[in-house]
Amino acid sequence: MGAASTYAGSFDTHTFWSLLDSTLFVRPALIALAAALAAMVVGIVLGICGALALSSRIKSLHPAVRGYVWLFRGTPALVQIIFWYDGVSQLSGGRINLSPLVAGIIALGVNEGAYMTEIVRSGLLAVDPGQREAAAALGLSSGKTLRFVVAHQALRILVPPVSNQFIVLLKNTSLLFVISVPEIFGTGQIAFTENYRYLEVLAVVSLWYLALTALATFVQRRLERKFGDQDGAPTDTPTTGPDAPKDSKLGWRRMRQEALSVEGGI
Repeated sequence: MGAASTYAGSFDTHTFWSLLDSTLFVRPALIALAAALAAMVVGIVLGICGALALSSRIKSLHPAVRGYVWLFRGTPALVQIIFWYDGVSQLSGGRINLSPLVAGIIALGVNEGAYMTEIVRSGLLAVDPGQREAAAALGLSSGKTLRFVVAHQALRILVPPVSNQFIVLLKNTSLLFVISVPEIFGTGQIAFTENYRYLEVLAVVSLWYLALTALATFVQRRLERKFGDQDGAPTDTPTTGPDAPKDSKLGWRRMRQEALSVEGGI
């Protein structure tokens, strides 16, 4: 109380700049980034599987997937993190003891998979049904239509929401401090116990998260530009009918050639 009250009402710029200029948060930032990337991979895999299950004709899979989405979207991520770290060990009688980082990655990844299921499903549904009809008319099977026609176009649609989810996930790595993962916020907590400069520490922690999210946003913009350049025509331009541009014929011709090459080479 006495130490904390001594620094009340002031912002120590020397402490702020010394923390910001030090390498104290470099390794925690790398841990947070690696955990977010690994959890995102888990989430994307689960999301694709869940979206395909919901889109399939196997109705028995639908309740299980919807239950998974309901459970992991409806409970706090913090509760899930503690479950994977402490609850799994208790349920297994101590036979399964996950390390803090592994438990955190699994928890964030499984949680993210629930959101990615709906995002991927929405992306698949957003593809013009006429594309599937055209692929069927060219003789493509449903599997090849999904792989070479629907997935390619859905990927362009999914880049913005998936990138936004990654940014949210990157910030959610701060929750891992409760299971002693040495990420950015946990390292800030340790620094506070040493200097009692909470405001200065929070400012530095915030700047590190801002730097990571700025990096993620930069990559997002590059991906959007890349997939935007690959898109033949603006989304509001008709590709069929009397208002369709003459260049759209080239798009249909190219699609037919790609379909024929798929049939001949696969």
